[in-house]
Formats: sequence, C-alpha cells, structure tokens
Amino acid sequence: MADRAYDSYKLIESEKNMGMEIVIPPRKNRKIQRKYDEYLYKLRHLVENAFLYLKRRRGIATRYAKNATSFLAAIQIRCIAIWANVLA
Repeated sequence: MADRAYDSYKLIESEKNMGMEIVIPPRKNRKIQRKYDEYLYKLRHLVENAFLYLKRRRGIATRYAKNATSFLAAIQIRCIAIWANVLA
C-alpha cells in the first residue's frame, strides 16, 4: 500500500513479480487508469492518521520514557484516548 507518489510502472512491476497485491491509486494523468481496492486504501489512511495523532503527543514523539514498558504504556493510553474519541 502506498499513495499516488509511488505510482510508477517500474515499482508496480517489481511488486507484482514478488507476488504482492498492488494497492496504489493511479495518478490522475495516467492514460489507462488501474483498478485498486479503495476500501483497503481507506484503511491505510486511518492507520496513517493514528500514527499522526500519536506523534502529536510530545512525550511519545520525543520518547521521554526511560524504559520500554513506560513507553508502551504511554502509547496504549494514547490509543485508548483516540479510540474513545472515535466512539464518542
């Protein structure tokens, strides 16, 4: 999965040769528009936004926590807050 910036014949052919499913929307100026899974691409956007919200928290972005357990707890707390806002 990638955005339109990665829409190139060379990249797509190499991924197909490796057996990957291509989920890259075609650029608007392509003569032949390629099909892609729009639902899967929307899920990619949601995951990307989740990382954006996590990085907005200064403590997570700069990793103030001294050990991995505290850092993981901070991420989990922030994910719960994001989830709660989605349901509210």
